[in-house]
Amino acid sequence: MNTAFPWKRAVAALFLAVLLAAGCSKKQTVKSDTGPAPAASAPAPGGGPKDSIQEAPITEAPVAVARAAEAGVAVTEEKPSRFADVLFDFNKADLTEEGKQICQGVAEYMRKTPKAKLLVEGHCDERGTAEYNLVLGERRATTVRNYLMSLGVPKGALSTVSFGKERPVDPGHTEGAWAKNRRAHFVLK
Repeated sequence: MNTAFPWKRAVAALFLAVLLAAGCSKKQTVKSDTGPAPAASAPAPGGGPKDSIQEAPITEAPVAVARAAEAGVAVTEEKPSRFADVLFDFNKADLTEEGKQICQGVAEYMRKTPKAKLLVEGHCDERGTAEYNLVLGERRATTVRNYLMSLGVPKGALSTVSFGKERPVDPGHTEGAWAKNRRAHFVLK
């Protein structure tokens, strides 16, 4: 009696399960001008440092997240920034006058702190396909990076990443929530 056959079948089934699980994982578009972005600078969904939600025991965590979502607080594990977000109009990647003023403040800080590195995250609202929003988020981040470079920030101090619509700061489904989510967010590294 051949006992190796059931063993080979089990190994093949396990291999297929692992292959399918790896093939179904969500892909993230990352672009960096200074080499690959460090994993710590862009936490994966569901992991990474805590945001403004206070840490609660495991039994209370879903309640805390629900309360934060109702209050319009970010539930996406976003790193806090010392700079305001640059907001964009719907389906646009052009800087507004307010966005330019925010960038001028960021550029001033970066010129005074030559060793600082800055990640510019591009974000979109929930409307549109995931693919379209990844491209739009990248255009937004690139626009901000290029404007910062025009203000004297060295290219080597800047990197970009697009999260598309995957990390909304406001989980609502209103124009007010969408306006908050169309943004470039700054993370000092």
